[in-house]
Amino acid sequence: MNPPPRIWAVGISKLRDLYRDIAADYDGVADLRIVTLGYEDAVQEVENAGDARPDVVVSAGSNGSYLKARISVPVVLVNPTGFDVMHALARARREGDSVGLVMHGETPSELKRFFRAFDVAVECASYLSAEDAEACVLDLRDRGVQAIVGPGLVTELAEKAGMKSVFLYSRASVQGAFETALEVARATLGETQRRRRLDQVLQHLRDGVIALNADGRIEALSGKMADMLRLAPSQAVGKRLRDLAPEVAGAVPKEPGEALETVRGASYVVHRSAWGDTSAGASGSIITFQESVALQRMDRSVRARQRAPQLVARYRIADLTGTSEAIEQVRQRARRYARSDATVLIRGESGTGKELVAQGIHTESARREFAFVALNCGAFPETLLESELFGYEEGAFTGARRGGKAGLIESAHRGTLFLDEIGEMPLPLQSRLLRVLQEREVVRLGSTEPLQVDVRIVAATHRGLSERVSAGQFRADLYYRLNILNLALPPLRERLSDIAGLAAHLLWQTGRVESVDAAHVVLEPALPLLMKYRWPGNVRELQNVIERVAVELDEMPAARVTSALLKSIAPELEEDTSGSGQETLKERSRKLEADEIRAMLDSFGGDRDRTSKALGISKTTLWRKLAAR
Repeated sequence: MNPPPRIWAVGISKLRDLYRDIAADYDGVADLRIVTLGYEDAVQEVENAGDARPDVVVSAGSNGSYLKARISVPVVLVNPTGFDVMHALARARREGDSVGLVMHGETPSELKRFFRAFDVAVECASYLSAEDAEACVLDLRDRGVQAIVGPGLVTELAEKAGMKSVFLYSRASVQGAFETALEVARATLGETQRRRRLDQVLQHLRDGVIALNADGRIEALSGKMADMLRLAPSQAVGKRLRDLAPEVAGAVPKEPGEALETVRGASYVVHRSAWGDTSAGASGSIITFQESVALQRMDRSVRARQRAPQLVARYRIADLTGTSEAIEQVRQRARRYARSDATVLIRGESGTGKELVAQGIHTESARREFAFVALNCGAFPETLLESELFGYEEGAFTGARRGGKAGLIESAHRGTLFLDEIGEMPLPLQSRLLRVLQEREVVRLGSTEPLQVDVRIVAATHRGLSERVSAGQFRADLYYRLNILNLALPPLRERLSDIAGLAAHLLWQTGRVESVDAAHVVLEPALPLLMKYRWPGNVRELQNVIERVAVELDEMPAARVTSALLKSIAPELEEDTSGSGQETLKERSRKLEADEIRAMLDSFGGDRDRTSKALGISKTTLWRKLAAR
């Protein structure tokens, strides 16, 4: 609850006595103090009050005018009403035949016209100071005036001169002044509170904000702005900005708008907008100084939050299906790695679920609310891979997008970057990636300014990176940076006990059966054939076979999948079903290469031209390598 307004009633003699008669009426409404001082003594009392200064002063006559001109506190004058004057003159008539009216300042012209209209014989005089008042009283006495009407000072002087006197002010006029003082005090307190709240808001702003009037003088400023000016706000308000800080004033745009400026060694986005009554042509300006570094941080945060749908991880670690001990160990280790923020290297043959595990690690990590960005390092030629990974500025190369483009590393800010087939990354790009891992910053193509990034790297490979390091095809320092947490995914042929459950789960996902149990029943006759096959394409190859089964079930929904049916739609299962045959290293390499090419062909929607261009080979070579499968 706000305290009551402080009102000081300043007066001496009869006015002081009238204040005391009325003071009890304002108990609880105002903190009313009667000050029996006048002129300079009253001024000093107000100025020395400190935190106890009044909100409003009530006074009258020359004393009130003196205070009004010399103190910063609002002063409300007690003004006599026409009824006060008439009543006082009537009483004075009873005291003497000749009456005088002495008032501070000019006698109101309405009173003079009234006296003339009704032929009222009153000698009028006015004064500005105590000396003037005494001169007026003595002059009227010498002219035969017997009774004088006036303020307290005048009545005291008249009595000293041996004349009759009548006090001009009434209880009603003083109460009217008190009521006006209350209204002024409440308005002043309300404005003070609003100003205090505004100052609190300004002090909590992170940007430098300053309000200038039409003369360029400071009317308000934020705490950040005061720090820039190296002054306390109280020292700056009312001063011209160009006088206090010419270098700061020089950074302000001449017209409304914004500009990038350097002030005292720091880079700011400076914005100017009009403020005030623009229709009158005397408007001021609101100037904001925003640190460009802070804007960059905010921009990265927004980009990290407002990620595209394709940058969201869809899988969890629990989606890694299987009950074998090998796959259970993978799940447990992946959950432990999710709690860490270290780089992870996932090893495994094509089709073993490396990206699924990477997404699961991200989904269960502290970065789950931010982007998951995946890139196949073997799917792009070197120049295209560089621009995709690191981004580029406008004009960095022919065909560069207007405004430039953020790279995938930037897009993964505060999230996870999954680099599949990291072993295929060209050596020059390996050097740039190493710098990202070491310095946590990225430089776009065509730019010299590094951008800070907070990215967790999860890499995957189906190749032996240590062998590629020995062959000089992979940087050893990058390998050690990547191989902090290591996770090996077992091939499907080493987890045969999972095949039945995996196949049933994949068939259920196609929507051709009502449940996983129903899928087990449908696939049971063909299970021996599925178990004998070596699955060089692993889970991805199993998924392809199950998709063929699902298509056949459209024609025979109630049937079970026999070995004969399975051999007819997947003849490759007949090859080496005993599981005893061994492929040569060259044969396995050709098949793995063909699997990767098929995956890329799928990613380009079957477009052979784009696939061969991305691989840097001819279409003839593309078909030859696919035929090797």
